[in-house]
Amino acid sequence: MPTNFILGTAGHIDHGKTSLIRALTGVNTDRLPEEKRRGITIDLGFANLTLGKYQLGIVDVPGHERFVRNMLAGATGMDLALLVIAADDSIKQQTREHLDILRMLDLKAGLIALTKCDLVEADWLDLVEQEIGQFVRGTVLENAPIVRTSVMTGHGLEELRRGLELLAQQAEQVSLAAESAPFRMAIDRTFTVAGHGTVVTGSISSGVARVGDELVIEPGGIAVRVRGLQSHDQSADEVCRGQRAAINLAGVHHDAIRRGQELAAPGHLLPSKLLTVAVTLLSDASPLKNRTRLRVHLGTAEILASIVFLDKERLMPGEAGLAQLYLAEPAASTWNQPLVLRSESPVATIGGGRVLEPSPQRLRRPDEQTLIQVRLLQSTEPVERGAASLFLAGTKDWHAVDLPRVAGVSSPGKIRDELLASGLLLEVQVAPTRRVSLHQQVMELLGRRVAAVLLALHQKNPLKMQFPREAIAHGFDYLEPAVLAAVLDQMAKAGSIRISPQGLSLVGQGPKLSRNEQALYQQLLELFRTAGIQSPTVSECQQKAAKNGASVPQLLALAAGDGQLVEVAEGYYLHSEVEAAARTTVASHEKMKSGSGLTLSEIRELLATSRKYAVPLCEYWDKVQFTRRSGDLRLLAPSPLGRGPG
Repeated sequence: MPTNFILGTAGHIDHGKTSLIRALTGVNTDRLPEEKRRGITIDLGFANLTLGKYQLGIVDVPGHERFVRNMLAGATGMDLALLVIAADDSIKQQTREHLDILRMLDLKAGLIALTKCDLVEADWLDLVEQEIGQFVRGTVLENAPIVRTSVMTGHGLEELRRGLELLAQQAEQVSLAAESAPFRMAIDRTFTVAGHGTVVTGSISSGVARVGDELVIEPGGIAVRVRGLQSHDQSADEVCRGQRAAINLAGVHHDAIRRGQELAAPGHLLPSKLLTVAVTLLSDASPLKNRTRLRVHLGTAEILASIVFLDKERLMPGEAGLAQLYLAEPAASTWNQPLVLRSESPVATIGGGRVLEPSPQRLRRPDEQTLIQVRLLQSTEPVERGAASLFLAGTKDWHAVDLPRVAGVSSPGKIRDELLASGLLLEVQVAPTRRVSLHQQVMELLGRRVAAVLLALHQKNPLKMQFPREAIAHGFDYLEPAVLAAVLDQMAKAGSIRISPQGLSLVGQGPKLSRNEQALYQQLLELFRTAGIQSPTVSECQQKAAKNGASVPQLLALAAGDGQLVEVAEGYYLHSEVEAAARTTVASHEKMKSGSGLTLSEIRELLATSRKYAVPLCEYWDKVQFTRRSGDLRLLAPSPLGRGPG
């Protein structure tokens, strides 16, 4: 079975790219009538070249500056490059721009063809080769062979074939991982064939597709089925990475498809209008300011976007940086996918880069911790990239099965297990059949936010010891309750907060009590718990205090503010549990449940207390809308506010 690669041409207009391909393959890649009439390549052309066990799908791109966007569409999925330079013309403007584009793409290897060698003298050829050597210095073509050719005489064509076969040999080892990845093909053409329907073509960048497969077109989420396949004009049962393919689709009209969309395995691609990227500005470009509008070439798509830098205010010529691209329309991409940047107007190639996050969250003024994680997405270690993607997902759903797309990981299950074992990945059970995955540092960040909320509550309420969970949960309603509970549990284990049935408190905050005052505070709480309805007065409490009697009024006010006691009336406190039990007793009486109500005397007898305590308690219940007075009767108040503790 042959090994497949995509070979793309590059070079200035009229430097002989199409003629050279025709001489190598016998195929005229100029297929449009206007191309044949004008003698130039306007859109993409395709051919096939077999070299031993290698099958090269050739993409012939236009060289005219007006059609660079078409050249970029053809460069998608390119494995090998053939830079074509005419001997009689040497290096021209589009030669330079095409080489800049090749530098920005995921190019494995390349070769340089010097064409029209029959038109110049040998010493001139030597000079041109020297110029080319300087021109490609520092690029992927720096050590590429330069093959002298002439399509008129046939000179150099066999040498060129041997050179291309050697290139394929060198690139063979990198193609294996892409073959096992999910299927993906950027669409560069769509049309209809009578009797067959919609056909799309493109260069397959990963995976395998077979007749009958269910695929999806993104952006758009259009579900389709493969009716038929062709590769290099031959029908096939399957097509794979490195091949040019024509795919006959069922379930979609060709008018609903456009160049720039992708055909992929279901669930593999997730379109987004935001990308996190690493970009590099060409050394001869102008400085790039923050929020500049650009043309982004990604796959076969050209999309307008604004660039927002994450680690600087502007990018200087030759400089690299981290940024987010705000796209005018959604794009489907994967981790490490190359992209090319061109200025909006006048249009020129100014730089390029790679996708780090294909569907990120917006990063507003990221701190250094976040920037470190973004940089780790450029790591050569899959575990580090997987951990970084987990951190940057924040509290969003993160699934290990997405790792091939978001971090270029080929064995997601293994990476998940390593992250779990290292303690970086924490899984919180939020439902019987569902868990949420969070990075340990995200949990710590949530803990710091909880601490900040608690600190603000302590500062606003200096006499309160703790606060109900509801006061904290209100500001974290974007979290699953189980996740917030896990954060609080982690904080309690770390000793930063205290958790009790009454609520939460930040360690080191709240009223500053001496050891004796803390002991007296607990004694008072127990005194009121055991006293029941007939609780002691403030002066009685002071008399019972062996020490710090003067602190009793402050401690009682503190306990009331903390929810441990209920201040029924001035100087009359009940333990919160006693008051809650009294409510339950009254509310559960048959007369209360039937709506006929109870008199003060009946309530006093029910609670086994005197008017001294029953009167202020009933008045308090009226005040907090637990009860409603009607003549001599008290009825349960209709408001739900009256159903909780006072």
